[in-house]
Amino acid sequence: MERRRGLTVAVGAALLGAALMAFPAWPAGAAAGQAAAGQAAASSASCSSSSHPALAARIGRDITAARRGRVSTVAVAVDDPGLGLTCWLNRFSSFDSASVIKVTILAALLRKAEDQHRPLTATEAALARLMITRSDNDAASDLWAELGRSYLQHFLDVAGMRHTSLGQDGYWGLTQITANDQVVLLRLLLNSNAVLDPASRSYALKLMAEVIPAQRWGVPAGAPPSLTVHVKNGWLPLATHGWRIHSIGCFTGRGGNYSIVVLTQDNPTMAYGITTIETIAQAINHDLHAAAG
Repeated sequence: MERRRGLTVAVGAALLGAALMAFPAWPAGAAAGQAAAGQAAASSASCSSSSHPALAARIGRDITAARRGRVSTVAVAVDDPGLGLTCWLNRFSSFDSASVIKVTILAALLRKAEDQHRPLTATEAALARLMITRSDNDAASDLWAELGRSYLQHFLDVAGMRHTSLGQDGYWGLTQITANDQVVLLRLLLNSNAVLDPASRSYALKLMAEVIPAQRWGVPAGAPPSLTVHVKNGWLPLATHGWRIHSIGCFTGRGGNYSIVVLTQDNPTMAYGITTIETIAQAINHDLHAAAG
């Protein structure tokens, strides 16, 4: 579970009562994802591939089928450059980030070290490991404060993450994110680019591959064991729009080098949100590897 030191405020009934002991207490006034994310739940995934149109159509149908009967509001992105395939559902809808923002914090930290022509300090490296592999909130808060809003915004600008809005007053978990920008971020980790050098990309992917077993749920569902899975999840309950449950990840190795993002809210419980994500991810991973096989 994510720790809460340094992040709690008096919010009383603004949070779901059962979550008070296990989660950072975010202010309900910032309540997430506003209804904008929301009510697009009835829309269908748009998948395309110039070289594999039948596969794209099948994944789109299977995402729709996987969501059938679920109350979760969902955004989905699939990006497989090798197949020339992309899928989008509610691409630009905003959700409270919860802990998936920690990958952005890590990427900004690595970029700042590059700007300063230095490696991470021992303290930064220790905090980064805790933040990613254990989803440690204290570590995230320390790095957020070290980087500062100005530099974090600079990173978003150079990364091209134009639809991400940083949380206010240190509430990094209330940063507004979109499926679009999470794919932009994962592309920076997977591909050569001018934002992160190869060492930084490898470092980030290594940490995401070492997330503790209890937190490796979500988009890894259905991925074949031959692939290395790089994942980061987030979970946050608020009185408005219920549980935010998110999972972002990329997959490397033979038949890999693709990304999946699933963002959800309006989940009645954490387990319900995880099931929503994993049902979608299983369908996507199955279809991609049936095509590769």
